[in-house]
Amino acid sequence: MKRILGIVLAFALIGGVITAVVLGRDDSEASGTTTVRGVIGSEKAKFFNDPKVLDALADQGYAVRTESSGSWDMQGLDLKGADFAFPGSSAPADALGRAHHVNGAPLRPFYSPLVVLARRPAARTLAASGYVKLTGPAGREGSGTLRMDPFLKAAGKDTTWQQLKGSGEYAELKGALSITSTNPLASNSGALYLATAAYVANGNRLVGDARAIAHVTPLTRKLTAVQGHQNVNSEDLFDDFTTGVGTPLVLAYESQIAALLIRGDTVDDLVVLYPDTTVFSDHSLVPLTDEGREIGELLQRDPTLRALAVRHGFRPVGDASEFAAATAKHGTFLRQKLTGTVQQAPVPTAEVMREIARRSRAQK
Repeated sequence: MKRILGIVLAFALIGGVITAVVLGRDDSEASGTTTVRGVIGSEKAKFFNDPKVLDALADQGYAVRTESSGSWDMQGLDLKGADFAFPGSSAPADALGRAHHVNGAPLRPFYSPLVVLARRPAARTLAASGYVKLTGPAGREGSGTLRMDPFLKAAGKDTTWQQLKGSGEYAELKGALSITSTNPLASNSGALYLATAAYVANGNRLVGDARAIAHVTPLTRKLTAVQGHQNVNSEDLFDDFTTGVGTPLVLAYESQIAALLIRGDTVDDLVVLYPDTTVFSDHSLVPLTDEGREIGELLQRDPTLRALAVRHGFRPVGDASEFAAATAKHGTFLRQKLTGTVQQAPVPTAEVMREIARRSRAQK
């Protein structure tokens, strides 16, 4: 009897092991979908973790697994086993394409301009000194234009908040006038902020050689040094701002604040400042395999995925009406049209951008 019981237990254990192995396999294998793996900028993590996005991709036969990385850090990663890399702009994407011998240009399904988020006291103080032009009725201003040339010149001269007109009304405004951004050596938004500043400081000309880099370095180094420690993750900066613990001015992707507004959330005293010279963050997917390319093409053409991208605040390429319709209720804060009001600064090559970032982070 004991022997029979032992045999039964043995088969039960074997069955348990087999069950564990089956259950431990990738869910996609059991469901008939193809697992695709990608490395993405952190600003797209919420999009790729959205159950509706995952369901839409599954409907097309794909289970997409992602991990986040700083856009400019991706070139130093071992991407073996990845099907695509998805940094936040074209410069690191182009560099990745060359490094991995990818045929064809990266795929660009959507983009987002960089904006500066401010509290209303900070925005009003900047407006009083001529650095910002606010829109909206007094007391309910929700957006405005940041005049980059005079603002950067003031920051380059170590201007403090206390030196600005009307700042005495707001005890929280103190210290150096600056915009908080991410680490430009690793993160896309921080690098693009320096690209914009370098372009403006170079007389609205692209920085493309050693002489131009040397010319703009004093400013870009000051813009970086005044911040002290810089975060790598743009989502962390955004979350700090929305929870009320951030600095007076924070660089962000328009998509971050647009997604929050579309969800119906609010931020006290929010003002969205559109720099008159900025960079459009062209989220560019680098296909490392055929499956990775298919994901990029689906993001470009599939109506459900395009609509979901808009829900996450991104502007799909090719049809401005999708973003305009989704943000129609939020015109107090967001600009549906950018043409004619915002100048787009060209981004240097990855090599030049990396040198600008390196010098900006270096000690004198």
